[in-house]
Amino acid sequence: MNIYRYLAAALLGMAANVSIAQTPKGNVLIKNATVLTVTQGTLENTDVLVQDGTIKKIGTNLSAGKDMESIDASGMFLMPGIIDAHSHLALDVVNEATAPITAEVKMSDVINPFDVGIYRALAGGTTVAHGLHGSANAIGGESIVMKFRYGTSDPADIVMKEAPRTIKFALGENPTRVHGRGKNIQPRTRMGVEAVIRNGFNEALQYQKSWKEYNENKGKKNSTLTPPQFNLRLETLSDILNGELIIHCHSYRADEIYMLINVCKDFGVDKLVFTHVNEGFKVAPELAEYTMGASVFSDWWAYKFEVYYSTAYNAAILMANNVVTSINSDSDELIRHLYHEAGKTQRYGGLTDDQALSLITINPAKQLGIDEFVGSIEEGKQADLVLFNTHPLSVYAVPQMTFVDGVKYFDIKNDDDDQRLKVSPSELVEPVYLHAEHERCMHGVELFMEEGQLFNHAF
Repeated sequence: MNIYRYLAAALLGMAANVSIAQTPKGNVLIKNATVLTVTQGTLENTDVLVQDGTIKKIGTNLSAGKDMESIDASGMFLMPGIIDAHSHLALDVVNEATAPITAEVKMSDVINPFDVGIYRALAGGTTVAHGLHGSANAIGGESIVMKFRYGTSDPADIVMKEAPRTIKFALGENPTRVHGRGKNIQPRTRMGVEAVIRNGFNEALQYQKSWKEYNENKGKKNSTLTPPQFNLRLETLSDILNGELIIHCHSYRADEIYMLINVCKDFGVDKLVFTHVNEGFKVAPELAEYTMGASVFSDWWAYKFEVYYSTAYNAAILMANNVVTSINSDSDELIRHLYHEAGKTQRYGGLTDDQALSLITINPAKQLGIDEFVGSIEEGKQADLVLFNTHPLSVYAVPQMTFVDGVKYFDIKNDDDDQRLKVSPSELVEPVYLHAEHERCMHGVELFMEEGQLFNHAF
């Protein structure tokens, strides 16, 4: 089942007033591929059977069911769908920059399922992305894990329901610039960022205490306690303290990374992932011991002062110190090339194929708490798969097909050139000329070129 059949079925269902399942599940048999499982080695000339969106069987000489699509992948490489742990793709807005803490807002409210960038990400083999709030706030809003089921008009279809809740924190220049210099309020300094986070956690503890006292006494005789005022911001901060959200923190400098580790230790918070982490190699043992990992750039730095110092060996050093490490894009363009970004770690650090591929598959899945479902090719996991013409770590690699839950959402040979679901009014488009006007202009160009040639010939 591909995206076109899914859309047609959805339209027919709407016309007949029939309920359509929220997320389509595909059936497909991929035969004779070199299967890069990531967690269980490389399997040559191997078949992968997908039923109802799940990897049902991995083996040889498997047969397809009736009406099931069978793909001969001889000479090609099959890998798990690529996972981007840091993205802002398909989100209409990312920064609620009105206060240093805005934990009450949610990125799930602003998903744009029509963003053609989703299709382009699928064309680069990316099937899952972590849609983050921006970094204007010390504590920003709740983020969202998206499965790129392109072709729907319902944002809920994009949400990966199995994923735990996550939230964005930010250290350094961004919150101090936006609030300190921009509004002359805390935080103006790096130590002010720490104070904002500590104050937010302490306020949440007081909020929890007030509700606990009220609930313990509301049924008692002569109780005069009134319920505390509901506060969504403090509810979310309380959930962080209770271990219900994973923090993903924008960070660069080693001193600030270590600072937030200590803050989280003081409040008993252990669900913490650092992102960007350009100086992570300086505190690699601490990251390994106290956090869920680090999501890094392969070779981006020096684009502003606080990130002046880094190294392309960062990912390899972190992995050598047992840090769960991923490589992210933070870019609607780079999200299509994450397999190239992973390949750079073999030039800078000498990682093995499985280690390099883990940076864009199973490791980001662990950081997002979804490794039970995606991130490797294993029986029972969701069938998010990418078929490449050659090994994905080669500079010559080009994705041929991309599947999400067994549904083919990208096919390099059969997809239309323009895959937009609708034209965005804010997107720049190429100028359109009337045919006759275009012909007239081209005729003028030809005349000009002929006159120029005659002029040159005369001399």
